[in-house]
Amino acid sequence: MSTSRRSLVPIILLQLHILSGGPAAAKVPALIVFGDSTVDTGNNNYISTVIRSDFAPYGRDLRVGGGASGQPTGRFSNGRLAVDFISEAFGLPPLVPAYLDPNADMSSLATGACFASAGAGYDNATSDLFSVLPLWKELDYFKEYAAKLRSFLGDDKAEETLSEALYIVSMGTNDFLENYYAVPSGRAAQYAAASDYAGYLLGVAEAFARALHALGARKLDLNGLPPMGCLPLDRRAATGACTEEYNDVARGSATWVVYGDVYGAVADVLADPAAHGFEDVGAGCCGATGRFEMGYMCNAASPLTCADAGKYAFWDAIHPTEHHHRFIADRKMNATLYEFL
Repeated sequence: MSTSRRSLVPIILLQLHILSGGPAAAKVPALIVFGDSTVDTGNNNYISTVIRSDFAPYGRDLRVGGGASGQPTGRFSNGRLAVDFISEAFGLPPLVPAYLDPNADMSSLATGACFASAGAGYDNATSDLFSVLPLWKELDYFKEYAAKLRSFLGDDKAEETLSEALYIVSMGTNDFLENYYAVPSGRAAQYAAASDYAGYLLGVAEAFARALHALGARKLDLNGLPPMGCLPLDRRAATGACTEEYNDVARGSATWVVYGDVYGAVADVLADPAAHGFEDVGAGCCGATGRFEMGYMCNAASPLTCADAGKYAFWDAIHPTEHHHRFIADRKMNATLYEFL
């Protein structure tokens, strides 16, 4: 058995310990989020990076409480993200605030805080590519948040909140698509096989999970990778077929996690779009092609952006639509997170 395969065992056991070691009451007073653009609710708006989505048409379909729509928030979608729907499912606010948002005070952050940064990865080298928050910085901000929470709620209430909160970690795709496969002189030169690099990332993920546990986390949803070879940006240019090499890596990495099966939820939509209310899974809604437009290439001047994003699985060339995010959130709530309701 290889070293990377042996190291799968501790993370699975650790996660089971975290998920089963919390208080008996099925109560989630707050949602704490770490990761990349799949869960970043706006932190990149407040750092110096080109990885941003705080402009139209991002957010054009975002509606909360019947209010006006069309406001970009820094979410890489046309509306809400899966973490927003999960928050609402637990009776918490329908939008998880970004920790770096200067308008987010402790009154709103006490029930949820997002520390994720679009473009980030488990590997610090991945985050450095785009000058976004590395994982260690996300954790530092969480420590700062915990101290503020104690001042706001008092020590006992803050400790209860931190121990009963649901922690969601969603990242890893950038490590492969933007780092390992995109920078031959970097990690690809250091790790001959993608599975070896996956073993390295697993070690980082395990250390991060242990760090969260030491800080009080007892309910951790550590997401696996999606079928990243089927993202519009990473399909074969000539045929539109999925890049199965990338999917193989994502499937292999699924053994990292017990409760965060994102791969299965997305794969089901790709396999039978109509059964889940989608019409197009091969291209994003935004832009003339939907095959490469994202970030600044998906903007208000983008021609031929679709009229109904609900028919699409992807909003831009990488990120899900609000419809797809809701499907992922519902699947997670019904499959595993329901035990905390």
